[in-house]
Amino acid sequence: MVSAPLAAVRSGAPAKERLRLWIRILRASRLVEAVLRERLKARFNTTLPRFDVLSVLDRAPEGMAMSDISRFLLVSNGNVTGIVERLVTDGLACRTKRDGDRRTSIIKLTPAGKEAFAAMAEAHERWINELLGNLPEEEARALAGTLKTFESNWEGGV
Repeated sequence: MVSAPLAAVRSGAPAKERLRLWIRILRASRLVEAVLRERLKARFNTTLPRFDVLSVLDRAPEGMAMSDISRFLLVSNGNVTGIVERLVTDGLACRTKRDGDRRTSIIKLTPAGKEAFAAMAEAHERWINELLGNLPEEEARALAGTLKTFESNWEGGV
C-alpha cells in the first residue's frame, strides 16, 4: 500500500509545479549571480564570496567571530578563513581578540573596508535593480514575502 504523501508525489500534479518553481528559482539565481560575479570582478576586482563576507561584517559594526560569519553565510569555516585572511592582508578588515578568550578572533571592517564595501553595495543595489527591474514592486514584495515564509518553515530543519 502506498502512503498518501507518496501517492500525491507520484500523481505528479502539485509536485511537478513545485519542481518547476524550484528550477525557475535556481535558474534565476544562477543567472543573476553570474552577472554579479562578472561585474564585481570587472568593477572592483573582487569576488562574490568576498563581497558576501564584507556585507556580513558591515551589518555587525562590533565585529563577528569567524564561526558566526560562516553560520550566517551557510558556508564552512574553511571557506571564510581564506577570504578573511585576504581582507586583513588588504587592509579591509582587522582581527581583535574577544575579551576573556584569546582563542577567538573578532573580525571587523576597517575604515577602508567600510568605504570599499559602501561603493560595492551601491553598485550591487543598482545592478540588482537593473536585473530585476521588469518585476513590478508589488510583485517583488509579494514574492519576497512568500520566499521568507518558505525560509522560516525550513530554518534549522534541514
